[in-house]
Amino acid sequence: MNLFLYLLTVLIWGTTWIAIKLQLGEVALAASIAYRFALAALVLFAVLLLSGGLQRLDRRTQGLCLAQGLCLFSLNFLCFYTASQWIPSGLIAVVFSTATLWNALNARLFLRQRIAANVLAGGALGLGGLGLLFWPELAGHEASRETLLGLGLSLLGTLCFSAGNLLSSLQQKAGYRPLSTNAWSMAYGALLLIGYCLLSGTPLEIDWSTRYIGSLLYLAIPGSVIGFTAYLTLVGRMGPERAAYCTVLFPLVALNISAVVEGYQWTPPALLGLLLVMLGNVLVFRRPKPVAQPARA
Repeated sequence: MNLFLYLLTVLIWGTTWIAIKLQLGEVALAASIAYRFALAALVLFAVLLLSGGLQRLDRRTQGLCLAQGLCLFSLNFLCFYTASQWIPSGLIAVVFSTATLWNALNARLFLRQRIAANVLAGGALGLGGLGLLFWPELAGHEASRETLLGLGLSLLGTLCFSAGNLLSSLQQKAGYRPLSTNAWSMAYGALLLIGYCLLSGTPLEIDWSTRYIGSLLYLAIPGSVIGFTAYLTLVGRMGPERAAYCTVLFPLVALNISAVVEGYQWTPPALLGLLLVMLGNVLVFRRPKPVAQPARA
C-alpha cells in the first residue's frame, strides 16, 4: 500500500506543472490558488458527508488545521509562485527537494524522532542529483537581488511545507484521518488567500475558458484531493522524512514529460544526476538492520 501511495503521489505531482502552466495568464496567482483549494475542500466535504466519513474535530485540532491551511495550502504556494518570477523553476525544485532534510530535522526537534543516517545520506544524494539535472539552468542564471529574494521565498515555502507535514503527523497520531483534516485545512487555506486578495486589492476574477477550468479541475481533484491525501497518508505511515523524498522524485517525472512535450534533451550530467536520485531513493527506504541484543545469562 505504501508503494502504491508513493508512486501515485510522484506521478500526480510530477504532472501538475502542466496544469499550473495553463493557469498563468489573466487570473491573479493568489486567486487561482484560492480557487484550487476551495474547490478541493468542497469535493472532500461532499465525499465525506455522503459516505459518513467526516470526523468531528475538537477545538485544538481545528487550530492545527488552520495552521496547516496556512503552511501547506496557502503561504507555501504563494512563496513558490512568486519566486518563479525571479529564478528558474529548476532552482526552485532543488530548494524544494531539501524538504527531506528539513522534515528529518524538524521531526527530531519537535517530535523527538531519531534521525536515521540513511535518510540524511539519501536526501543529500537526491539533492546533489537534482543539482546535476538542472545544472545548465542554474549555471546560466546570474546572481542578483531578485535571485536572492527568489531563493529566500523558495526556502520559506519549503519550511512552510515541512511545518505542514509535521502538523499532519500530529493530527494522525491523535487519531484523525487526512481526509477530514485536509478538508478543513484546504478550506482554511482558501479563506486565508481570499482574505489576502481582499486586503491587497488583488482582483478575484476568473477565466471561464476551457483551458483554465480544465487545469483548475486537474489541480483541485487529482493534484490536491488525491495527491495531498496520498502524500499525507504516507507522512503518517512512513514518517515525514521518508515521505518527503517525493519532492526529489517528482521533478524527474516532469523532466521526462518535458522531453516528450517540450523537447528536453538528456545530457551525461543529467543522467548522472538521475542515477544519484535513484541511489538516494534506495538509501531513504532501506530498513536499518536491527541491533543485536546481548544474550542474558
